[in-house]
Amino acid sequence: MSNTVDEMTERMLDDAGIGPGMRVLDIGCGPGMTTFMLARRVGSAGHVFGVDRDAQMLQVARQKARDTGVTNVTFIQGGFDVRFPERGALDAVVGRRVLMYQSDAAQAISQLTDAVRSGGVIAFHEHDMVEISDGRTALPLHDQVRSWLREMLRHEGANLNMGFQLHSALSAAGLAVERVRAEANVLTPTASYPVGSIIRAVLPRLLQHGIVTEAAADVETLDERLAAERTAANATCLWEMVFCAWGRKA
Repeated sequence: MSNTVDEMTERMLDDAGIGPGMRVLDIGCGPGMTTFMLARRVGSAGHVFGVDRDAQMLQVARQKARDTGVTNVTFIQGGFDVRFPERGALDAVVGRRVLMYQSDAAQAISQLTDAVRSGGVIAFHEHDMVEISDGRTALPLHDQVRSWLREMLRHEGANLNMGFQLHSALSAAGLAVERVRAEANVLTPTASYPVGSIIRAVLPRLLQHGIVTEAAADVETLDERLAAERTAANATCLWEMVFCAWGRKA
């Protein structure tokens, strides 16, 4: 995940008041990218519980914790209804790109409300694949690559418009929504976004679903070809919208 996206997450955590000494649950933690971000933030007086259903991802996260000497994290296999002794006394729950994979986002969030203390915060960072264009400049390669990602997410049952639905999902779960913020990942003729790295990372999934061939994706030259298309058109592209929202338990 790019530094740009990490910066958006960090701003969300700042504004949601997540800081030193707090006990935080990272739901859908995967290999622990957000977990370790939170671990640095809460410090030695705090603790982060990374939860994910994928045992292999948790193994990667635990190994990284060992390799880097991070001791204020605990990784637990489970889902939104995971049970562990600290549940109910947590200060916050954070999730990144996880609600989009839940069939009922509001119900999933509701399962987390009893994980936090009264006054605790629940914050989510979700991407939205809404198509945004200035309508004046054709960028066919950009459109094609984004179509690969949309099709992959559809195959996997993801909600492509989770960002726009964050407020309603948090509200339906009984939280008092404090803020919803949206930003865009922007590509210009002189500024890029690591599309090639993203496609390389998800290429096995794209191939599995029959969306694109390895030769057609040509990930080694993809960023170069995308940049050339923007430069030739002197165009700016909004790649995707990123939403951050948080609410508080009464």
